[in-house]
Amino acid sequence: MARLAQTVGLTETQQEIIGAVREFVDREIIPTATTLEHADEYPEAIVGHMREMGLFGLTIPEEYGGLGESLLTYALVVEQLARGWMSVSGVVNTHFIVAYMINQHGTDEQKRRLLPRLATGEVRGAFSMSEPGCGSDVAAITTKAVADGAEYVLDGAKMWLTNGARSGVVATLVRTDEGAESVYRNMTTFLVEKEPGFGEVAPGLTIPGKLDKMGYKGVETTEMVLDGVRVPATAVLGGSAGRGQGFYQMMDGVEVGRVNVAARGCGVMLRAFELAVEYAQQRRTFGKQIADHQAVAFKLAEMATKIEAAHLMMVNAARLKDSGQRNDVEAGMAKYLASEYCVEVTQEAFRIHGGYGFSREYEIERLMREAPFLLIGEGTSEIQKMIISRGLLREYRVR
Repeated sequence: MARLAQTVGLTETQQEIIGAVREFVDREIIPTATTLEHADEYPEAIVGHMREMGLFGLTIPEEYGGLGESLLTYALVVEQLARGWMSVSGVVNTHFIVAYMINQHGTDEQKRRLLPRLATGEVRGAFSMSEPGCGSDVAAITTKAVADGAEYVLDGAKMWLTNGARSGVVATLVRTDEGAESVYRNMTTFLVEKEPGFGEVAPGLTIPGKLDKMGYKGVETTEMVLDGVRVPATAVLGGSAGRGQGFYQMMDGVEVGRVNVAARGCGVMLRAFELAVEYAQQRRTFGKQIADHQAVAFKLAEMATKIEAAHLMMVNAARLKDSGQRNDVEAGMAKYLASEYCVEVTQEAFRIHGGYGFSREYEIERLMREAPFLLIGEGTSEIQKMIISRGLLREYRVR
């Protein structure tokens, strides 16, 4: 049989890209990830090589300096990056979502001005929807934008910005009170531009500092405080046509983000399996390698099956989005299954390592702290179940 998480029907170009990323991960990420993660150190050298490889512009159209690749290609690249270190995939994830949203919903001027710089990684993107008082309850956001002549004034606080400090443009969802009956039509997405760094990075815009997390270290996660931040009307994603469309633009971005989180889950559990199957053949008890004990062999079989199932669902969700079809249910299913299975597979790998799995010297200790993040990133498992059930009831409505 082939190794786990193989994808049929890839083009030669896709195979070359994924092969190059896999080699890069094996050579430069896996050997250094645990040391960098324990130090909570940003992977400057790794990110520099990712820029050279063109990964920041992987899905940006060629006319804007990108590689013009599909969501599927991107998801498979993310799977490999997360296999090396999930934080590295986080460096490109929100960047990719912002580039996708600009390409899908931006004005011609926004595309011409921002996409070429996003493609090279000169400008990084961040994505801001959550707030200190709300996460998945998007309708409860309180950050506001008030029109003032040819400008808008933004006030409020946002939370959980991956790349919050190093980003140069933040896609930010706020209330604009467009007078619509639905709360979801009273929201607008602004492309808020700022200088990279901490502190006051634009007049009235502050990035206080990075949040201390259990896992997902190296890449910074921040708050963003907006106090009378003035932005031109041209900062509205999509221009005047984008007013009141922010929620729908963000949900489009979140759909691709959920495919990304599913891909991350696949990558982390694939690495957990690799560590477990290797250790199970090295560790000996009662006169034989522990892989020969049925209790361990059955764990490996169950882990491998879960990896295959999650990988196939992730690939299907990506291909649906690439074809232009609605994929909210499929992306929700893929994200839900991959994140839950990732935690289960990682824990089984931890158990196979026994006492050594509890040591910071072994890589599985890092994966045990990283996997739970996937249960909440881009919407909790419970939110995914809501999306899935609503889609099913829509499709199977009794008439």
